[in-house]
Amino acid sequence: MTKIDIINHVSDDTGLSKARTEEAFDAIIDAVRESLVRGETVILRRFGSFHVRQKNARMGRNPKTGREAPISARRVVSFKAGRNFKGAVNGEGMKFY
Repeated sequence: MTKIDIINHVSDDTGLSKARTEEAFDAIIDAVRESLVRGETVILRRFGSFHVRQKNARMGRNPKTGREAPISARRVVSFKAGRNFKGAVNGEGMKFY
């Protein structure tokens, strides 16, 4: 599913115009992105949560050559699905919204 698929689906369900739906979608994504950039956790009840984790620098290995190569420290985003969302995905009939 792509962004436009989501926008079309939400627009059809809510009766909002596609332009207004895209504005709302972009605003939500921007709010999530800004929170994660600040290092905050984003919790969407019954859906899941997004966390920023710090990964330390380490030595890795180039799989093509086998030579060691440094991997720099970085921040990564991880997602943990909520119990209701997992249940819905697994067909347990749980409502997650």
